[in-house]
Amino acid sequence: MSKSKISPCLWFDGKAEEAAHFYASIVPDSHVGQVHRAASAYPNGKQGDVLTVEFTVAGMPFVGLNGGPLFKFNEAVSFQLYTDNQAETDRLTDALSAVPEAEQCGWVKDKFGLSWQIVPRRMLELMSDPSPARAKRAMDAMMQMKRIDIAVVERAVKAA
Repeated sequence: MSKSKISPCLWFDGKAEEAAHFYASIVPDSHVGQVHRAASAYPNGKQGDVLTVEFTVAGMPFVGLNGGPLFKFNEAVSFQLYTDNQAETDRLTDALSAVPEAEQCGWVKDKFGLSWQIVPRRMLELMSDPSPARAKRAMDAMMQMKRIDIAVVERAVKAA
């Protein structure tokens, strides 16, 4: 059981354990914890089915709930993964993006329908430049991208 006082609970349609293992295999400082099985039948499962899974992604605790097909993820909730370099940005984007047409400004949607934002720390620095003109150029460059390319953004920021 997590020692955290709060854990986001993500609703899956029977794939909570698969999702937990998927995320743990991709993101550093992640692992799958306890798997809880239903003590009796419930609306979308039977006794013995996986009901919830405790897992950690990037040090943050989550619970995956096999709640059935009633609710789906949407872009109103997403998780930001901060990256330290372009290689890490590209690796996480490639691993998590399952819906290429959903990619925009570093946002990706995974095979479970969950949205992620792959955010290079350098991008945040460039968009916070003390010069409003340079910060605007960084923002404008990023808004044209599906996947963030820091070298392209840095060139745009330096442009006169």
